[in-house]
Amino acid sequence: MNDKRLYSPKYVRQILDKHGFKFSKSLGQNFLIDGNILRKISQGANIIKDDYVLEIGPGIGTLTEELALNAKKVVAIELDQNLLPILEETLEDYSNVEIIHGDILKVDVNKLIEEKLGGGPIKVVANLPYYVTTPILAKLIEEDYNIESITVMIQKEVAQRIVASPGNKQYGSITVFMNFYTEPEILMNVPKTVFMPQPKVDSAVIRLKIRKELPQVDRNTFFQVVKLAFNKRRKTILNALSSNPWGLDKEGIKAVLEKAQISLEERAENLKIEDFIKISETLPSLDIY
Repeated sequence: MNDKRLYSPKYVRQILDKHGFKFSKSLGQNFLIDGNILRKISQGANIIKDDYVLEIGPGIGTLTEELALNAKKVVAIELDQNLLPILEETLEDYSNVEIIHGDILKVDVNKLIEEKLGGGPIKVVANLPYYVTTPILAKLIEEDYNIESITVMIQKEVAQRIVASPGNKQYGSITVFMNFYTEPEILMNVPKTVFMPQPKVDSAVIRLKIRKELPQVDRNTFFQVVKLAFNKRRKTILNALSSNPWGLDKEGIKAVLEKAQISLEERAENLKIEDFIKISETLPSLDIY
């Protein structure tokens, strides 16, 4: 590679102008152009020489380059075909990088890991478009993929909701969902000024360490309880669960909560994952199905 690192704003503009590239608002394209933050992302993801890394949405390859300098192999999936010739040029000197044109939401991740990423475990690193953050994260953590961790740049507000504690206004169903499957940690906040073009909001880098053992509970029932509880988060848990698919009236829900030792006056935002698990486990034990 030449002595110009890809994150140089001047170089970014040169390469984009050369290829006549126009940013797509619909794809949420905001390229990271701060070398210090790029290095911190790679370090925060704990990328080492033996690692296989899956990157989602490489853009022009600024983060890809940093990952390639530290990992054994990087497979980057890019949805915008207009970026493919740019990536071919910017990453041509990195033999450990493979670019795939595709949509991560439609990709067979297990097949990808098996065929191109050494069979796993892998680390996922990405600067995710805000509009598809939740669907992408949900796909990666719900399925039984051989993924060790996911380190992603997302909207700061969403990151704060993911790591929120019970009793916090930001605590919600996404908090419970992410903490059920992962151990989340915000690594750093990132100002909007380090992107090209600048987004309207600030970002944060969050690392999600995939839990090796999940709570032993019926997941469908558990997430039904969580969804119902937070759909009416201002109501007490008794009232929130009284409209339910289990055929229970208010007295039935009262019996469930009492057996689970959950206060009838409590609200969803104050309940821990363990509390939702207790409620879920108590439902079938009352022979209501």
